[in-house]
Amino acid sequence: MNKQFKFIFSAAFSCLLMLVLMVPQKSSAQSLDFTGGIKNEYDYEEYIFLTGKPIKFTGTNKDVSVTIKENKGKLTETYKLTLTGPNGEKLTRNYAYTYDVTNYDQIGQSTATGSVTKFTEKIVANNRTYTLADYQLSDSAVTDKRPASDYYAGNAIARKTYTSVGSGKKAQPEEITIHINSRDEGYENFWGSAETQITDYEIYFADGKIGTVKNKISTAKSRVLEYNESDASLSSFKGNYKTISSADTLSEYEYDLPDASGKVALEIEYMPKIEMLKIPKFRDLSSSWARESIEKLYSLGILDDQSNFYSPNTPEERYNFAIAIGKAIDIRVLEEKKTKTKTATTIFKDVKRSMKDYNYLEAAVKKGVIFGITPQTFEPDGYLTREQAATILVRALGLEGKAPDPNYATEYKDDYKISDYARDSIYVATEIGLLQGDDGYFYPKSTLTRAESAAIIERFLRYLETDLKENYRDNILFYN
Repeated sequence: MNKQFKFIFSAAFSCLLMLVLMVPQKSSAQSLDFTGGIKNEYDYEEYIFLTGKPIKFTGTNKDVSVTIKENKGKLTETYKLTLTGPNGEKLTRNYAYTYDVTNYDQIGQSTATGSVTKFTEKIVANNRTYTLADYQLSDSAVTDKRPASDYYAGNAIARKTYTSVGSGKKAQPEEITIHINSRDEGYENFWGSAETQITDYEIYFADGKIGTVKNKISTAKSRVLEYNESDASLSSFKGNYKTISSADTLSEYEYDLPDASGKVALEIEYMPKIEMLKIPKFRDLSSSWARESIEKLYSLGILDDQSNFYSPNTPEERYNFAIAIGKAIDIRVLEEKKTKTKTATTIFKDVKRSMKDYNYLEAAVKKGVIFGITPQTFEPDGYLTREQAATILVRALGLEGKAPDPNYATEYKDDYKISDYARDSIYVATEIGLLQGDDGYFYPKSTLTRAESAAIIERFLRYLETDLKENYRDNILFYN
């Protein structure tokens, strides 16, 4: 369970977290604790296996509270739950965890290491009362903060010791111990997030028998585009795009207990959020193969042409592409930075601070996504080449390290034409499907048209929205 993401995307989802500003972000694609429990704005569900058989406990937002606070470099999470089972079973739980968060700003990473600082738990089921007598936990996570997306992984080990007492006067207490090993991986960006957590439990019952439970839980958030066709033939526009933000959680328990074995699963969704986008009105796209990509990016505000003519077949300029990527990877953060006091100097001698959307270029340069032709010049009106585009996209994703060791050659027939700085990025961009060659050639020095540039950026967004989700959910959930 990653501790770097502690601020929910409240514009998309209304979750039950009482949050404090200045703490590291928490995605709504986030597992709650190590129980396999799932929740949305209203409902909460989880299974427990302490009695030797699965019991489903449920509650509502009135019964579940999660608070997260930060103070002097320490992050504290508190979980309070009051749940009921199908046959009158009751569960009350109060856990508190404290984490030390360390930021490594120079390399864009952070770590969080924590333990349990407070615990009480009582479960009443089958005429027995189970009380948590001891809880030991070691939990740690690391986050790699890349410009377009943050990637994280965590691992936790724990031991819980319960005492169990029957309802009779002469009932003797029994001890049950649960060993827990949990690992999780996830990512977070403006367009989506996903986390998959796999937790193994070994339950040592009082009679010496041992049971095992494996929980796989995956929570994902997505923000996708859909087109609305206008039903009115006399409308001033044929249709428009909208974004639909949604989140869901899947949780599966596979158990092998002394007297029972099988699988149980939980699934829950958040209420989707719809946002209508501005209407594209370009008049020169009817025959353009990239019309859909261009109109999508315009509706999202990534392209911001004021003219009714987009000129899709003209060469793409370096400045325009840089601004579009800057908006695509993190629109909201960069818009907030516009209100801050500007420095007196410009980052490049040939780029004035008064140029439209200059702050996006400045932010992209500071994040290591964009570089100049030289340290002092950018050539904003220069035409964008295919190798430059590949380099910018892969830097934004932070995937340069996915290339082979130095001194390799790509499989393209014109590999010898690829600049040294761009080889790693072209290799990675090809592997993940952002850019492809033609008949075995990549044409690294060829200029991109505005239509080609828009199609590449749209593919980049689909990678952030869809490809990462499939990798972090499907590939981990179904193949582990």
